[in-house]
Order: sequence, then C-alpha cells, then structure tokens
Amino acid sequence: MKKPTWVIDKERAKRAAAAETVWLFGLHAVRDALSNPARDRLRLVVTKNAADKLADAIAASGMTPEIVDPRKFDVPIDAGSVHQGAALECRPLQWGRLEDLAISGAGAPLVVLLDRVTDPHNVGAILRSAEVFGARAVIAPARHSAPETGALAKTASGALERQPYLRVKNLGDSMLALKDMGYLLLGLDGEAELTLDAAVAGAGGRPLGLVLGAEGPGLRDRTRELCDHLVRIPFAGAFGSLNVSNAAAVALYAAGRVPA
Repeated sequence: MKKPTWVIDKERAKRAAAAETVWLFGLHAVRDALSNPARDRLRLVVTKNAADKLADAIAASGMTPEIVDPRKFDVPIDAGSVHQGAALECRPLQWGRLEDLAISGAGAPLVVLLDRVTDPHNVGAILRSAEVFGARAVIAPARHSAPETGALAKTASGALERQPYLRVKNLGDSMLALKDMGYLLLGLDGEAELTLDAAVAGAGGRPLGLVLGAEGPGLRDRTRELCDHLVRIPFAGAFGSLNVSNAAAVALYAAGRVPA
C-alpha cells in the first residue's frame, strides 16, 4: 500500500532533521558545548594552542580532537570567522515542548517571543540577556528566524547551551497556547500609548511573554493582534528607537520587577 504524501513528507523532514549539524566556533562557545551533556557532539577540530586551553573540557567530554595546523584550519565556517583555533560539529539542541518549558521550565514565568528576527547576532545577544534575567525560553518561528549557528553561539557567549531557544512551527499558534496557559503577552511597539512599566505593574503577577519584531518591519499584523497589550519603552530625546537586542534586555529587566 502506497504511503500518503503527507506521511512521506513527514518522514523526509524527520530524516533531514536527524542529519542536520551545526559548526560552533570560538573558545568560549566550544568549551560550553563540550561541557553540555545534552549536546550530541560529532567532531572537534582544534589547533595545539586551543587544545591546551580547552584541555579540561576536552578530557571531560571524552572526545578525541583533531589537532590541525593553524594555517590549515579547514572547517565549513564562514571565511573571516574568529574561530580562535577551535571548532565543534554537533547536532542542534532539542529543548522539548513549549508547554513543558512555559509551565515548569527553569527560571521565572517569563518568555521572549521573536517575530522574524533573523540576525544571528541579535538573537545571540537576546539569548544572553534572557539567561541573565532568568527567562524560561526564547521562542521563534522555525522559518524566518535565526537558526542555531556558530555566529549565534559566539554572540550568545555560552547562553545557547543553557537558555532554551525553541523554534516553533507557527508563532501565532504558540502565542495562543501561551495565553491558554495564563501568559499575558506584551508586544513592544514604539508608538504604543501604554508604557512597559505600567503594563508590568498591572500584570498582577501573571506570567509574561515579551513579543519583539524585527527591526524595520516590527510586529506582523497577526502577531500584533494576538498580543494582550502593545507597550513602549519610554525614552528621552528625539531619537526613540533601540536595537531589538537592547530592547529585549530592557524589557526583560522591567518584566523581572513584576511582583510575585
């Protein structure tokens, strides 16, 4: 009996996901990945100097590194990447289900949702801020968002290994699911009347979801409609916009002050 097309497509997607790998680079990112028991690590390429600096992490990981000449550091990362003589091929992290992270994940009942934020440096910085301020997860659509890459990991400065970065099939559906779980969704919009501080103060201790859009386009129409409130970060002076990663850091700090 011939399999339905949707079954074939699902099996093909599952095989592709299983085969997907990512190259992390830089001493900090590689050290943290080597120390993360959840990482499925495949290949470690290092110079002698980098191997010496990572000796404890390499020994603890049980991996056998490939020691290469610094002039022949031939791994598939972007030219010009500051690899510091260390690169690790591994599989993307699997963070599980949205419901599990949102309801019982580590940290405060606080999540960040990114609407088509594609710059890996911005997402890496947001992951770092999310870890610092104790968020449970950073959530983004599987398509039109920054994938897990070496550049993202390097900017995240180790946070990628510890801060859940959950890429979902449909951001709007995930927002609805969060609302069903009791989350109050605050969409950042520079032209909103309500301030972020006022919205946080009026949240009544409810779990919070901070929703940020890409620089320029901002939040898409459906994303805006699904937010409980649109809020702005108060600013002084004529220049009133922040880089999305900076806006996320400010919003995470403000959200962390919500009374329990």
